[in-house]
Amino acid sequence: MKKTLLGGALILTGALAVAVPLSLPSGSPATAAVPASVLPSFAPLVEITRPAVVTVRTAGRTGSAASGGQGQIDPQMREFMERFFGPDFQVPNQPRSPGGARPSGIGSGFIIEANGVIVTNNHVIDDADEITVVLSDGTELSATLIGADPKTDLAVLRVEAGRSLPTVPWGNSDAVQVGDWAIAIGNPFGFGGTVTAGIVSARGRDIRSGPYDDFLQVDASINRGNSGGPLFDQQGNVIGVNTAIFSPSGGNVGIGFAIPANQAREIVDDLIQNGEVERGWLGVSIQQVTPAIAESLGLSDARGALISELTEGGPAARDGLNRGDIIVGFGGTEVDTLRDLTRAVADTAPGTRTDVRILRRGSERTVTVRTGQFPS
Repeated sequence: MKKTLLGGALILTGALAVAVPLSLPSGSPATAAVPASVLPSFAPLVEITRPAVVTVRTAGRTGSAASGGQGQIDPQMREFMERFFGPDFQVPNQPRSPGGARPSGIGSGFIIEANGVIVTNNHVIDDADEITVVLSDGTELSATLIGADPKTDLAVLRVEAGRSLPTVPWGNSDAVQVGDWAIAIGNPFGFGGTVTAGIVSARGRDIRSGPYDDFLQVDASINRGNSGGPLFDQQGNVIGVNTAIFSPSGGNVGIGFAIPANQAREIVDDLIQNGEVERGWLGVSIQQVTPAIAESLGLSDARGALISELTEGGPAARDGLNRGDIIVGFGGTEVDTLRDLTRAVADTAPGTRTDVRILRRGSERTVTVRTGQFPS
């Protein structure tokens, strides 16, 4: 039995219950029986889900190894590996092509339809001339691009395997709470089938990567090559698509970001059906109402999106919105921040007539606007 000193209390690991000395407000000692927590094993989950997680390799990318350089192992990591495995060390799942060149990109993905439909990140396949998907059993298949959405960094691929492929289901990311377990499976640094676990650290993160940022933050280890891979809950449902990390050093420091499943599923469905995402458009430039702006306008609350510019001939200008109006509601969405408005408008089908609540010269009014199609 292992003894661990934790905060002055002696915890006996392995016991059914532990005696923890407590202090009552009066100062008299007491003893409480605290059930020992048993950490879960993720082995059954991994056995079921890992066959549906794939490696995505690309060739012919015109840019550099952007967005993490998925195909290039970090120089410090390579030095470390060569020190232990010799100078001929080669990243797994990254074979050399004739002439010694390497594929220029590598990432992860997951199968959502048994006929070979695969979700990954746009930055994994962006500008690729050739896309190869490597299944968990090592089978290599040429992939075609169904559609991609740079604004949310999602892409959908299709492969022809000649057989039914294993799949994983979407989960409900709205039900995810901070502190829930999160399990990532992917291809970091070319080591395919790698499983890491942690917890959901935060929700609704805006990392300034695009207008629709609403990331789950996790501390499960995510590194270069994990991009496009799934983030699972304990039931094996995909609650997010691993997309980015915050790292001063280039390696994992416990801050990773995943696109929430509910957002990703809508985008993926559009890409499968149309090959692109159709978004509503107002034709306005907006800025956040700050406390200083609110005070200058005599407003009690610093909320809403201030219209700073109107696109000539755009939906907003056509239907009666003015420069200086403050949008505080769009349809059934309360607009407190810029992100509230951009997401609400984007989720509205082009051509939809929507009530927009505004503050104009201190009084609230409603203007009905017919949204347009977001320009390519």
